[in-house]
Amino acid sequence: MSVKREITCEIEIDEPNQKECPEGKFIDPVSLMENGKFIFNVPPEAPVFEPTAEEFKDPLQYISKIRSVAQKHGICKIRPPPNWNPPFSIDVDKFKFTPTIQKLNEQDAITRVKLNFLEKLAKYWHLQGISFKLPVLEQRVVDLYSLYKIVEFEGGFGEVCSKKKWEKVASRMGYVCKKSSSTVLKSHYQKWLHPFSFFHATTKDEIYNKPIAKKRKVLNIKEENSCVSNLTTKKIKLNPDDDNDSDDYNIKEENSCVSNLTTKKIKLNPDDDNDSDDTKCKIGHLKSRKSTRSKPAVNYTEKYCCQKCGRDKSEKTILICHECDSSFHMQCLIIPLTTVPKGTWRCDKCVINELNKPSDAFGFEPAQRQYTLQQFGEMADKFKSKYFNMPVHLVPTDKVEQEYWKIVSSIDSTVKAEYGADIHTVDHGSGFPTGLALSGNEDNTFYKSYVEDHWNLNNLPILKDSVFRFINADLSGLKVPWMYVGMCFSTFCWHNEDHWSYSINYSHWGEPKTWYGIPGASAEAFEEVMKETAPELFHSQPDLLHQLVTILNPNILMKANIPVYRTDQNAGEFVVTFPRAYHAGFNQGFNFAESVNFAPADWISIGRECVNYYSSIKRVCVFSHDELLFKILKSCDGLTPKAAALVYADLKEMVKFERVHRKALSDWGINQQLFVKFEHQEEDLRQCKICNTTLFISAVSCKCDQKRLACLRHFKQLCDCPAQMHLFKYRIGSNDEFKLLRRKVKAIAQTAHED
Repeated sequence: MSVKREITCEIEIDEPNQKECPEGKFIDPVSLMENGKFIFNVPPEAPVFEPTAEEFKDPLQYISKIRSVAQKHGICKIRPPPNWNPPFSIDVDKFKFTPTIQKLNEQDAITRVKLNFLEKLAKYWHLQGISFKLPVLEQRVVDLYSLYKIVEFEGGFGEVCSKKKWEKVASRMGYVCKKSSSTVLKSHYQKWLHPFSFFHATTKDEIYNKPIAKKRKVLNIKEENSCVSNLTTKKIKLNPDDDNDSDDYNIKEENSCVSNLTTKKIKLNPDDDNDSDDTKCKIGHLKSRKSTRSKPAVNYTEKYCCQKCGRDKSEKTILICHECDSSFHMQCLIIPLTTVPKGTWRCDKCVINELNKPSDAFGFEPAQRQYTLQQFGEMADKFKSKYFNMPVHLVPTDKVEQEYWKIVSSIDSTVKAEYGADIHTVDHGSGFPTGLALSGNEDNTFYKSYVEDHWNLNNLPILKDSVFRFINADLSGLKVPWMYVGMCFSTFCWHNEDHWSYSINYSHWGEPKTWYGIPGASAEAFEEVMKETAPELFHSQPDLLHQLVTILNPNILMKANIPVYRTDQNAGEFVVTFPRAYHAGFNQGFNFAESVNFAPADWISIGRECVNYYSSIKRVCVFSHDELLFKILKSCDGLTPKAAALVYADLKEMVKFERVHRKALSDWGINQQLFVKFEHQEEDLRQCKICNTTLFISAVSCKCDQKRLACLRHFKQLCDCPAQMHLFKYRIGSNDEFKLLRRKVKAIAQTAHED
């Protein structure tokens, strides 16, 4: 039997003054469902190329040949000729690595937003001493975030009730039995979301940073008490430090039949560790003048007066905030209470402060143990066979794909995967044969042929037609390969390559790797959709897409007219990604892959575009583009005419930039100059202090702090000193030096037109 009572409360609201977080583009759950079940619509296939033995001799020439077709898809797959089969050169007994742990649904942008909302909702109820229950309807957990957003979109709780829109709400939530589901959804909203929504609106908002004018509001709240039975407790860790924390709070999964409940435990706040000493709500009798708390003398009369209405004789008891010791009548709160909470209680101000605390930046945690390849493989195979209840080699790839996207979209999934990502070949050796590993096998012509093979990823970045050969440093992951050990569901999140370069990935052995690619021409549109879909994540972590920790369902991107293509990379196959192309994917099972970046001459212009983009978002460069160009020009004899023409075009862009901005320096009044070899300085000592661009051709410093440098875009922002105190530093000074650099490469480039 339930008891309902109606309470009316008037409160005053002060207008807060905080920066606004934009609202996201909400995705209806039903848009990813069919007949109440999740469905993933497979994107179209990326192109697959099978070069002949002759075409396969020169990888950069072949990739250039297929580029006009493949680049439109962002990614492509290349199957080598059947007789190309390099030996796997890792010492499997000595090879050890520590993987990262990936909780799958936390990687998805939309699911992470929902989980953050649920954590805030549960914290809201916990701070008021009430255990939060996560409902279940039609054998799935009710997505309270979506319910909250849909009701808000439909005009709010009152509007949905008065115009009888609950069936429409149920339909948008993806429930099949709309009529019965609508009644249950209304009940759950009224119980868990309506008070939170009202609190949200009246504080408008210390929580979501949307100001409202000062006014009075009236709230009618119906409280409902119901009997619940058959509780089972299950603990979920959001944080590895949660195990011994005494101030956890419960999220319960509540079946719509009010039975078979499962409780999830989530850590609230590490600062609340001492709450276990006083877990009951503190109450003060209005006429009491004594305190059991050992604190300095206070005005107990004032302490036990309601700080909202100022009266002290309207109730037998008064609530005392566990955090700040403020006291309030239960009916004077933003959300009035009719009974004393069972747990610790915080006042409205302290609740706002707690809910307003920023979340930590999201990232992956390393595993607590090292694996050999055999140990990891045994763990990976055991996980997959147990999950699908069949031998690993019998699980269809399309079934794994459907299950993967179902898991990442589920708010109550607890599936985790481990991924050995970004393993340095410098430390562990390469999967391909290398000269170092050739020791003792000098007479083995088969082995030696693969040491020198152009498709060996240790060689490809430094081939004659790759401009990365002019970078002296062994940049791991860019110029030197990285290795990847995958298991079922382990994920590589949406990203494009450093400096928007090409990348190539080879699968040495094992189960397939599923890829999704977006052409570079759609990169900006993709970024916009990501930010529109989950602005809350970018608001707290602006460089989110550079962290490789976030995915988004390709179906959502496709609905936003972003072209997405897929491919399954099998053992012995290459996948190539093209400049600025975003890509992501997951592993179908235990496998071993290796990848590296490379840059043919056609990359040079987009490489400069990328550095300009990095400057606009203040991202640190991996290397100096101008320094790379300078080294190419110094050793341009080996360039093909076509490559020389591309280098010459990029040089013209650099010279144009320098002329325009050096004139601005002169006009501002900087007249002191100094020749500097920037390449002899540490990388972090030659970065623009404003935009983080790595400096090489020119820079500006000031006598107030000679160590601080600015690029020619931002020299006026370096400090407040007058122009006369500034110093222009240059690596290339006069126009004659620029002309000298241009003359030689221009002569080579002109032969391309003659041919």
